Amino acid sequence: MKSEFFETIKVKDSIAYNLKYHQKRYEGVLKYFGVSDFKVLSDHIKPPDSKLYRCRLTYTPQEIIKVEYVEYEKRDIKSLKIVYDEDIDYSLKSTDRSELDAHFQNRGSCDDIVIVRDGLITDTSIANIALYDGVWKTPKSPLLKGTTRHRLLDDVKIIKEDIKVDDLKNFSKVALLNAMVDFDIIADENIKDVFC
Repeated sequence: MKSEFFETIKVKDSIAYNLKYHQKRYEGVLKYFGVSDFKVLSDHIKPPDSKLYRCRLTYTPQEIIKVEYVEYEKRDIKSLKIVYDEDIDYSLKSTDRSELDAHFQNRGSCDDIVIVRDGLITDTSIANIALYDGVWKTPKSPLLKGTTRHRLLDDVKIIKEDIKVDDLKNFSKVALLNAMVDFDIIADENIKDVFC
């Protein structure tokens, strides 16, 4: 079976957002497999109308397989369960999310998870994370280098830093970063209630 990968692209009012970052990540996956024949993702995005959609573009290193549009409904995330996994690897945005899904199923009463690898905070199941201590900081070694994270680093709105679990007490705000929510502050006062 071929490896399958995907991009989740925000589409609103028939406009696909931040396509240059999705294009760059897509090309990075193909380069990883030694492929240099890149498609132009915008050629494949034709939203049905002007609603807010999560466009899922699925591909293999050889071809674009399908493009789907799902009306977007934001998940309400206010709490994160800390889970540990030294071996997890999600450096490429694969359709095989079995490791992430298994951790998510064990979140208990929390809304989502935050994965710790090598003693360092990485990502939630669906987003990169940023924490604020006077400056917004995002983990230096995330599970996945997200497109919104990349853009905010380029714009110098966040900086990279190793963040240990013990460091969480030094932060006052938490934000989630992904293509659909952009930069979503989920706690802006007492973050001790965020982490289960």
